[in-house]
Amino acid sequence: MTSNTRVVVIGAGLAGARLARRLEELGASGGTAGAPALSVELVGEEEHRPYNRVLLAEVLAGRYAPEVIALPVPGGLTRGRVTGIDRAARTLNCADGSVIAYDTLVLATGSNPVLPPLRGLFGHGGHELPEGVHAFRTMDDCLGLSKAVRPGARAVVIGGGLLGVSAARALAVRGAQVVLAQQAERLMERQLDPSASRLVHRHLTDLGVEVHTECRVRDVRCVGGAVRSVEMADGYALDADLVVLACGVHPRVGLAQDAGLAVHKGILVDDELRTSDPHIRAIGDCAQHKGTLYGLATPALEQADILAELIAGDANARYTGTRSLTRLTLTGGDAPFDLAAFGEPEPRPGDDVVQLADATRGTYRRVVVRDDRVVGGVLVGELGTVGALARAWEGAEPLPSDGAPLLHLLTNDGGS
Repeated sequence: MTSNTRVVVIGAGLAGARLARRLEELGASGGTAGAPALSVELVGEEEHRPYNRVLLAEVLAGRYAPEVIALPVPGGLTRGRVTGIDRAARTLNCADGSVIAYDTLVLATGSNPVLPPLRGLFGHGGHELPEGVHAFRTMDDCLGLSKAVRPGARAVVIGGGLLGVSAARALAVRGAQVVLAQQAERLMERQLDPSASRLVHRHLTDLGVEVHTECRVRDVRCVGGAVRSVEMADGYALDADLVVLACGVHPRVGLAQDAGLAVHKGILVDDELRTSDPHIRAIGDCAQHKGTLYGLATPALEQADILAELIAGDANARYTGTRSLTRLTLTGGDAPFDLAAFGEPEPRPGDDVVQLADATRGTYRRVVVRDDRVVGGVLVGELGTVGALARAWEGAEPLPSDGAPLLHLLTNDGGS
């Protein structure tokens, strides 16, 4: 690096905005002694100021205004779309014809929504979704849905993962008649065990959501370019004014691939978050570290913080992976519905399982123990113990053999 290093970050989502802000803070405080001076430029495609994507469902539900979830704006924010990377010249080509030079480039390009291969989704070889069909990934997606939804509107949400559950709940709170179609046998099957999934199912049902699991949508039917119904694999048709695609995401790696960087499912990075080009790093949803694509906020923020330290001159900083916890609060109905999941919620043969359930109160706690260590857990309803359980899991320290400390963690508030 030169004595005055120009850092350019592509992507103004959670990871990119956090990195730019941390670099500015470290630069203002002098950073590490002997480190080069930094200039930071954040390049983002969206017209909106950077925002917390995790809270988009709360905007859709009407709980938050868009400005409430906005992130602090770094000083060097450029709005534009990067179309190519010239690694030899260390420059970026932009859609408006401008060229941006860099010494260190950081790809925080995030991910795109998965658009399922449904008949009728794209007519006549086009790339535009029909009127009434929405992805749910960006602020524009959220505002478009918010404008379209109205009390009594018939909405079909395709996908019963974390995003689909959040979208279905938000639409129900807005008064829509919601059907949630999940291809897997239960909701949020990647994060939750069957008992916790049933509680989420019950919460949505109590809000008026009609939930169908083991149900595959095969066709979107449109009239005059607007959606009118969706057809299931068994031929059953659901009338629809709105269709929400919540079928997962895939990393945005096009720029990296075109530039010849090493890419598998995501952009391959090492413990210094360095790609196959020593002058290019990657963080967030687009980065694949030791075979893992996280696609979650906590790892993205942790990667941003560590990379900021590295760029600012801390040669010992390393990213070794994140043991992340999924937490979700569903508002609406008589009371909020809280859940948290971490590690491996499903036991292997030989594992011990400690489970406490209160059907009347709708609370559920389950912890999986392997070789006297907490390896996973699910909590629904009351999360007072989640902090202590997560710390026991993250520390990976063996538990005393009498089991009393684990019961204490399950039944007492350890701080959240």
